[in-house]
Amino acid sequence: MLCAVYKSSKKADTYLYTPKKADFSDVPQALLDMFGKPIFVMLIPMHKDRKIGPIDTKQLADALKEKGFYLQLPPTEDSLLVKHRRQKGLSDQPDKKF
Repeated sequence: MLCAVYKSSKKADTYLYTPKKADFSDVPQALLDMFGKPIFVMLIPMHKDRKIGPIDTKQLADALKEKGFYLQLPPTEDSLLVKHRRQKGLSDQPDKKF
């Protein structure tokens, strides 16, 4: 089974996976509006024991079968305060002293 991968023209590090190239019929219009014009990246074969980016192929195959698409969002970044606290060897959240 092949899978088509598209990157967003509006959102960095955001990818849309579809079971067929140029078939966005199962993708909600609101999502396509936020995603922008899909930019084709590649067709990839889906093997059971292969990871595709940060997702495994079972998770991807299930989403393609159930919803007809899979949306990969960029990983969330920690706030600058959390990064600073970690560099100082502190916990992510300050202790509450109330």
